[in-house]
Amino acid sequence: MPFRPDATPQAWDAIARHLAAHGHALDLGQPPRQFASGLANLNYRVMLDGRPAVFRRPPAGPLAHGASDMAREARVLEALHPRFPLSPRLLHACLEGGPIDAPFLLLEWRPGIAIGGALPEDLSPADAPRLMAGLADALASLHALDPTPFADIGRPSGFAARQLAGWARRAAAAFGDEAPPSLAPLLARLEAHCPSDPPARLLHMDPKFDNLLVDPVSGRPTALIDWDMGTLGPPAFDLAVLLSYWIEPDDPPGTHALEAIPSLAPGWPPRAAMVGAYAEAAGAIPPDLPWHLALARLRLATAWMQLYRLWQQGGLSGARYRGFPAVAAAILAHALDRFGAEP
Repeated sequence: MPFRPDATPQAWDAIARHLAAHGHALDLGQPPRQFASGLANLNYRVMLDGRPAVFRRPPAGPLAHGASDMAREARVLEALHPRFPLSPRLLHACLEGGPIDAPFLLLEWRPGIAIGGALPEDLSPADAPRLMAGLADALASLHALDPTPFADIGRPSGFAARQLAGWARRAAAAFGDEAPPSLAPLLARLEAHCPSDPPARLLHMDPKFDNLLVDPVSGRPTALIDWDMGTLGPPAFDLAVLLSYWIEPDDPPGTHALEAIPSLAPGWPPRAAMVGAYAEAAGAIPPDLPWHLALARLRLATAWMQLYRLWQQGGLSGARYRGFPAVAAAILAHALDRFGAEP
């Protein structure tokens, strides 16, 4: 995975002393390096106890409700790692009273590349089917796990209604007086067609390709990362979140700037192909997927506005956040236009 210049230096000496008090040696002779991928949480490759590891913390500034939840991620990983080979092992969690002004985690480092809006030089759209199969297999395996060991991670009863109410509140807070005209009618349609709950399964909640590390030669997954939103709920929502990022050439031009998946590359398969790959891996298309896709698009648009507000407040750096309100508005309009019509 590529690195970026560290725009928010960490208090590494203090972190090293904290880790030493807990039996870990952080080697600062090899300077930590910040991973280039990711829009919110800060992730660094460090040397811990003589091996590469990942230091992970939330961004600076006030966080949106439920975002960048290091305590949740620690609970998920502790329960998940023995049961799901693609989950990294939790090495250390500092959740309160630590040496910096934020909680942080130390995680097992896994080799592999993360794929964002552009394909790496050594991959092409011809590799898409095996990448899709790898992600579909990972999600189907996750959703097939017995949810009992994760009972304290989420509240599966009333998932759809609760998610809708929560994202409606967050959308109102994030957009404020700048709410696009499509927001209110989209919320009304979602409320009018809210589905009942199927049996709950463990969800990743953000399973796009840049959270799936893959071997660049074989294309096989090596890790599924970023578990800070993991919860219990319907598998349809995990698949819908992935599809919400999957912008196709015929989608409205305003959505093309999302650039979270290389789905605009000539020859990249459409969303329907990913639905088919998941159905093959899991045995069926999860129920109520069109409704969950509309909800996932509401969630995505709201998250982009939350990141924009955090950038406005100085909690994030980079010019790319400046255009997020226009992308968010385009995603909401697309969600309303395609409501219930796909996949």
